[in-house]
Amino acid sequence: MARILAIESSCDETSVAITDSGKLLANVVSSQIATHAKYGGVMPEIASRLHCENIGFVIQEALETADVAFDDIDAFAITRGPGLIGALHIGMQAAKTLAMVYNKPLIPVHHLAGHINANEYVDKFIYPLLAVVVSGGNTELVYMKGDLDFEVISSTRDDAVGESFDKVARCLGLSYPGGVIIDKLSKQGKHTYDLPIPLKGEDTLEFSYSGLKTSVINLVHKYEQKGEQIRVNDMCKSFQDVAIGQILDRVKKTCQRYEVKQVLLAGGVSANSYLREQMQILMEQMQIKLVIPPLWCTTDNAAMIAKVGEKLYERKVFAPLDISVDPNWEIQDYLIF
Repeated sequence: MARILAIESSCDETSVAITDSGKLLANVVSSQIATHAKYGGVMPEIASRLHCENIGFVIQEALETADVAFDDIDAFAITRGPGLIGALHIGMQAAKTLAMVYNKPLIPVHHLAGHINANEYVDKFIYPLLAVVVSGGNTELVYMKGDLDFEVISSTRDDAVGESFDKVARCLGLSYPGGVIIDKLSKQGKHTYDLPIPLKGEDTLEFSYSGLKTSVINLVHKYEQKGEQIRVNDMCKSFQDVAIGQILDRVKKTCQRYEVKQVLLAGGVSANSYLREQMQILMEQMQIKLVIPPLWCTTDNAAMIAKVGEKLYERKVFAPLDISVDPNWEIQDYLIF
């Protein structure tokens, strides 16, 4: 085992974590949500600038929290992708500089592999398993026959589920991030709006959220043109039922078609209380073990990058210092860089 310093800067969180032989010593996160909330979503250029401002302070705080020095670090792990290209570059340049100055290995980590393996902080993986990766930029079902063995068996044809939550929230005049507020308001509403079920009638494991999102937006505009108002709580409930229902349907079909001993949630949307509740019910019915990450693991953080970094360090998966970021890096290609 080794002592890993990991950096995560793929979107709007600047985070640095330090682990020692599997033990998490520090996980410092500087969030930009308050800044981006003013714009109703993440502004890539602003995110990059804030990463530049924060990265040094976050690294220093992580070192102080863990009570270690740079010389004590065995390797530097970094999120290479996917994510916002400018934001990724800030973390990458910091990690490459540290690796060069201290002559230590540089370990490139796939962001989604981090989200998946963050669950190991709370439970042991049982293979084969199904990882349900749901976030602002991704909606994927990842099948794993073994450790770091990723096979994407389903993805979205268009929008990601988290992106659709944010856009629907913006249309309803709600704050950012949209998933949190929609989840909250849906508890006070009823499913009264007849929204289309994406890909209804198709025997597919794929996802689609563009049509659902557009239906909500068109319905809101239609009401506005009539001088009427949408019942926001009811719309939140109606939308969330359909959006989450699609995930539940695809997970059920996958578990019926593949050998699955364990299902785990990963990504920002895994914090959704309705998804957690319904997944527990579904997995109990199917008698499959479910792993739900703690809330601190659902948002972007470097602890999840360090977890994968430890595994790659043992396998001696190191990158040359001329490596660059890849905002479209596929998880099954995590060893290709």
